[in-house]
Amino acid sequence: MDSEYILEMKNIIKTFPGVQALRGVDLKVRRGEIHALMGENGAGKSTLMKCIIGLHAPTSGQIVFDGKELGRYSAAEALKMGISMIHQELNPVLHRPIMENLWLGREPRNKLGIINEKKMMQMTREMLNEIAMTEDPRTPMVELTVAKMQMCEIAKAISYNSKLILMDEPTSALTNREVEQLFTIMRKLKAKGISMIYISHKLDEIYEITDTVSIYRDGAYIGTEKTTDLKVDRLINMMVGRDVKDMFPKTPCPIGEVKLEIKNLSHKKYFKDISFSVRKGEILGIAGLVGAGRSEVIETVFGVRQKSGGKIFIDGKEADIRTVEDAKKAGMAFITEDRRHSGIFPMLDIQLNMIIGNVPQFLSKSKLIRGKYMRDTCEDYVKKIQVKTPNLEQLIQNLSGGNQQKVLVARWLMTNPEILLIDEPTRGIDVLTKSEIHRLITTLAGEGKSIVMISSELPEVMGMSDRIMIMHQGKVTGIIDNRPDLTQDELMAYATNTIEEYKQHQKKGV
Repeated sequence: MDSEYILEMKNIIKTFPGVQALRGVDLKVRRGEIHALMGENGAGKSTLMKCIIGLHAPTSGQIVFDGKELGRYSAAEALKMGISMIHQELNPVLHRPIMENLWLGREPRNKLGIINEKKMMQMTREMLNEIAMTEDPRTPMVELTVAKMQMCEIAKAISYNSKLILMDEPTSALTNREVEQLFTIMRKLKAKGISMIYISHKLDEIYEITDTVSIYRDGAYIGTEKTTDLKVDRLINMMVGRDVKDMFPKTPCPIGEVKLEIKNLSHKKYFKDISFSVRKGEILGIAGLVGAGRSEVIETVFGVRQKSGGKIFIDGKEADIRTVEDAKKAGMAFITEDRRHSGIFPMLDIQLNMIIGNVPQFLSKSKLIRGKYMRDTCEDYVKKIQVKTPNLEQLIQNLSGGNQQKVLVARWLMTNPEILLIDEPTRGIDVLTKSEIHRLITTLAGEGKSIVMISSELPEVMGMSDRIMIMHQGKVTGIIDNRPDLTQDELMAYATNTIEEYKQHQKKGV
């Protein structure tokens, strides 16, 4: 094997019961390069990463790392060899400090074998400095934002002195500033000769930070090209096998009367005096930077959090919503941002994950499950929203992120909601599935549903919304029509609360 490469994988096959996840795929990663893996959800990227890190053993094929051919090995052995991974779905020990999470299982000890907390604190501060975090190492993880937790995972990966770092959607919960910090760290690691494998569905990131792209589709290897030589249209075509012309298939829908109205909604910690309305058939986008309070507003509307003030009106009548059950009875549904921790039930199958939001619908008068009706209904939704699965008995944790999201959509559609609250509907989802989710949202709006959609991706907000509400630090900075001349720069000015300066610059022609 060529010593130019830190990792070489040849003809990797991986099968699970009823599923062939990898169909003889190849991958070569050079020393000191940032190598992107691209493909739809379900293309085999995550399975390939798990084979590299030792979580899965390939059914057959060859893996060579740092010049040595490997047999079967564990994740612990992979770390010792110099392979670490930053997972998309975070699993920190929430009620323990940052430093314990960072050095879990490898804590520095004194001669008596007792943990040296002073040294561990010093080591943690050094690692946090590497990623420009100023938090006290003793801070419990539960007090951090999702973005900060992600940065701690990055610090942990760096702390292993790895030769190869695998990154699965590392920027999914980061602000633009934090993404730039991450890219600065990545460039420093690259300069030291460390290789990185990078998975992201954000094409702008791929073109900004990676050197090489390998594309996979339906568990098969499609090809590898230099990033600078690969045009966007060709990349998408290689990923999905056809052109995706309508990323945002928003079609004009009849806009009816006001369905949901929020007046001066406040939470003692996260936001104050939030007011907005949503009409039947309308998609209201909510934009803003991470930490602006967008998710907290929607969670309060849905009864997940308790409001400290303000009123909620549905069809012009005040609604007393204190719990999730109150919200559901009022005709609301909520698709959460964090599907892993507050959406799916990973150890249950697809069918149970679908019906769990509306079990009474499937009970007979004697309170027994109507099995055939339940199965037929679930199969109809699998076909309707194109969930890729061999059967309904498949554990939902075995599905790709995009297909997990579709199952959550099906769960809430089964409740026949009139108001749909959606938080980051396409986070961590591939190009084709994004288009399918967007098409489904537009269809629901066309049926007269009132939709509130939070997204951190400005092109998504602008491509899908009728109106856009922008938030900054717990306050609304603007609610604007999604007009043809609206720009991302203008939205970002609202999101950073610098809209007046932006308007002045526009007047001056700057």
